[in-house]
Amino acid sequence: MSHQDSHRTTLPRTLGLKDLIFLIIGTVIGSGIFIVPGVVLRQTNGSITVAMLVWLAGGILSLLGALTYGELSAMNPKVGGLYIFIRDGFGSLPAFLYGWTLFFVISSGSVATLAVAFSSYLGEIVPLSPMVAKLAAITMIVIVTVVNVIGTRESANLQDWTTAIKVTAILVMSLLLFVLGHGFATVSSVSPANVGAKSIFSGVGFAMIGVLWAYEGWQYVTFSAGEAINAQRNFPRSLLIGSASLIGIYLLANLAYLAALGPTKAAQTNAVASAAMTAVAGPAASKLVTLAILISIFSATNGITLTAPRVYYAMARDGVFFHQLARIHPRFRTPAFAVIAGSAWAIILAATGTFEQLLTYVVFTGWLFYALGAASIFIYRRRTLDRELPYRVPGFPWTPLLFIIAAAALVLNTIVTQFDRAAIGLGIVLIGTPAYFIWHRRSKPR
Repeated sequence: MSHQDSHRTTLPRTLGLKDLIFLIIGTVIGSGIFIVPGVVLRQTNGSITVAMLVWLAGGILSLLGALTYGELSAMNPKVGGLYIFIRDGFGSLPAFLYGWTLFFVISSGSVATLAVAFSSYLGEIVPLSPMVAKLAAITMIVIVTVVNVIGTRESANLQDWTTAIKVTAILVMSLLLFVLGHGFATVSSVSPANVGAKSIFSGVGFAMIGVLWAYEGWQYVTFSAGEAINAQRNFPRSLLIGSASLIGIYLLANLAYLAALGPTKAAQTNAVASAAMTAVAGPAASKLVTLAILISIFSATNGITLTAPRVYYAMARDGVFFHQLARIHPRFRTPAFAVIAGSAWAIILAATGTFEQLLTYVVFTGWLFYALGAASIFIYRRRTLDRELPYRVPGFPWTPLLFIIAAAALVLNTIVTQFDRAAIGLGIVLIGTPAYFIWHRRSKPR
């Protein structure tokens, strides 16, 4: 650890390998795996093979990105992660636009979306009026914010426990569905061959968007690179282990739902986990699924709140964001002001926005920058030709190239199929341009 890392104006390195792995898994697994599988089956016309291939492809795509970011994080383990990669590779303006979009849409929109979903699922256990539901969503954000202000170690401990609980819940649920379910007996009666190949192909694109949303969030861990212990060794390992684990967990859960319901019934529901448990263990079991989803959503919210404010902190230190956000709390040693600012905006979105609108903006605008971040690896490599790297991404240059191409395809698909919403997302990004020049002009040259 360098002397600079222990300096009072920097964040302490406190996250170990286990913390990083749990942070990746916990941030990614929100409500998606409990909902999306039914939608994917519907989009692929009930074809188990096609649906599973979509889940596998989405996981591999995320893994390609994770392997690429593993090298970038090992090469430059600083607070801000992806923001730093874009800044060093393409300049401070696109990096700012990413941070700007992260603050106003990607991170805050994710937290708001999770909070709205949390109150919705809570309403399945305890009846809530619309006003109380909004208060429940806001309260959940406030609790997570307080923990993250008090300490990074405390937040990481909460993340470790909630992630362990929800992964255990998914594994136990999957085991029960395999043992008690009879869904595979109905597979022979389903005949996707009657459906045209063109019809299945057109559905795959929409199914992939849902799957990528379910895998969304692995890149958040890079924001905490400056707080990782032995980052050059632990970051590549955590991204590989975390991403590979997610593929395994998601494929297992999908097969378990099919074991309980069969492809036809699974494709007919938007609450596939609850429907599967109800089918094998009765209506009371669906309450246990709802409880697992609530813990899962809470864990994902904590993961985002533990990581994303580090980008706002890095931007403020660069002089291109509210200068208060660069302050570290003198007692708690956390970027408390950045945490509070991000959560405050998320609360506004949760109180005024809707789940579907926020989700669309989050997925689209995020992948625009994930591709840019991955592309920075070529620039880093060119600058460090004579330097021994602690970790090299396997399959270079094809690993990052395939990720960049797939991310660009997702962005273009969104523009073509949902132009109005995509235009709003792009508009939010571009509105940041004049804001950047105002901050840039005010900041003193370093």
